[in-house]
Amino acid sequence: MLEIMKNTDVYILCGGLGKRLKSITKNNPKPMVKIGEKPFLDIIINYLYGFGFRHFILGIGYRAEVFKKYYKNFKLKDLNIEFCEEKIPLGTGGAVKKARKLIKSSSFLVLNGDSFCEFNSRDFLKFHQNKKSVVSILLRKVPNGADYGRVKLDKTGRVIDFNEKVSLSKNCLINAGVYAFEKKVFDLMPQNKSFSLESDFFPKLAGEKCFGYKKSGFFIDIGTPDRYLEANKHFLKNS
Repeated sequence: MLEIMKNTDVYILCGGLGKRLKSITKNNPKPMVKIGEKPFLDIIINYLYGFGFRHFILGIGYRAEVFKKYYKNFKLKDLNIEFCEEKIPLGTGGAVKKARKLIKSSSFLVLNGDSFCEFNSRDFLKFHQNKKSVVSILLRKVPNGADYGRVKLDKTGRVIDFNEKVSLSKNCLINAGVYAFEKKVFDLMPQNKSFSLESDFFPKLAGEKCFGYKKSGFFIDIGTPDRYLEANKHFLKNS
């Protein structure tokens, strides 16, 4: 299984503007905001590197030069980091679609660069393959899902409903921003260059070969100042 991880590509979405976090990021991209002395994105990369992943593609847009300058000299044994730069905002879906030629593995991971979730990536990929899924979504149960994408499953784990940020969503499963894709997913994506995975693409897969994986641990996103401070406390305490 370690060999599978080594040969599985990881695409991290890093192109957002992060408007709600501007008071903290200033002009820096959100994934590059510091947790202690290092960027938040380092935490994601190091976590997955520990599982055996070695090929990372960073989907960059806003302040792309910040990522290029920092990760040009990022040194971990056998680590390979590439960049997929969008000159105009393409949305989460358009950003992934743009990286099609850079992705070599038949199965690959996609993650949001502004959130972190603990999960066993080996088991997640095994689940994805056993289900013969085209898209598998890492899920997290939360007491209030108003700020996140709410997901409903049938008894087999198949996604049957996907709603983005529905108010008054209590004790529900949310999209944790980590996905396993099969490369054939590109043939199912919208024709337009710019689109959202969460709003434009995933809902159309509901009831098809799209499954939800519920075995996740600690989850945090840094989309607001309060959540950024919470992330700082957690990671500095556990460093």
